[in-house]
Amino acid sequence: MILKELNLYHTPVMTKEIIEGLDITPGGRYIDATLGEGGHTSKILSESEPGGQVLGIDADHEAVSVAKKRVNYSSDKFLAINDNFKNIRPIAVRYNFLPVHGIIFDLGVSSLQLDAESRGFSFRRADPLDMRFSYNQNLSASQIINNYDENELANLIFYFGEEKKSRKIAKSIVRNRPIKSSLELANLICEIIPKRKNQKINPATKTFQAIRIAVNDELAALETALEESLTVIGEGGRIAVISYHSLEDRIVKNFFKKQSSNCICPPRSPICSCEHEKTVKIINKKPIIPSENEIINNPRSRSAKLRIAERI
Repeated sequence: MILKELNLYHTPVMTKEIIEGLDITPGGRYIDATLGEGGHTSKILSESEPGGQVLGIDADHEAVSVAKKRVNYSSDKFLAINDNFKNIRPIAVRYNFLPVHGIIFDLGVSSLQLDAESRGFSFRRADPLDMRFSYNQNLSASQIINNYDENELANLIFYFGEEKKSRKIAKSIVRNRPIKSSLELANLICEIIPKRKNQKINPATKTFQAIRIAVNDELAALETALEESLTVIGEGGRIAVISYHSLEDRIVKNFFKKQSSNCICPPRSPICSCEHEKTVKIINKKPIIPSENEIINNPRSRSAKLRIAERI
């Protein structure tokens, strides 16, 4: 699908909560580490007038192109960079964008990636098995699906997708190789896990999630990005993270918990020897979730969880 054919922009999740959680102020400097189509960025720029600035980062070059068209602000207020958010510090240093007042991570797949053909993120069409956020990456979904051995494939689907029937799925994948499209893969999975009546989530969702995470090394990149974000954000600045599945949320939760503690020694250690000093305070101990009204209007928000921490 050509970009100009995408008439509808992705609806950003929990925009009101992000604006309040980041405590957006006029003249503030912010990083949108998952720029996407620029939905959150547009709102942040509007709320930070006059003088607000946003540096947007996205590994998907198509998303960056769309965001540049959508975000109607001059180059001194908005800068879009095609890169992985794990490089957040070198990017901020390169563009003299330090320190910042807030950083947002909106994890997962955007509507652009799901709705555009040829990327393989969606299981509703016969798209090529790709799933790369950036075409500069070497590993693709096709390589994993058609080349990994059965045990390796099963472990990947179980760990990254938390799919209980990972071994049956891996066995069927290996038996039916080569698998050429996302629809072919989805149909194969649905034969193993038939969709129940009134079930909202496609049975292939967890497997597709696992493959996508592996292709883009998402969990490792998130861990690096969170660590690096502490070197970019100024005192009193806030980090807001929207996650969509338990593995991401667990990483964010544990990171904030560790960074908000003055001791990270094992619980049974009689004396603290870690010399760790807390760097953040947690703003919301329980994750913020979308309202019922938002879920109705934007079903893709249903699994979102927002966690916020403030640099001290």
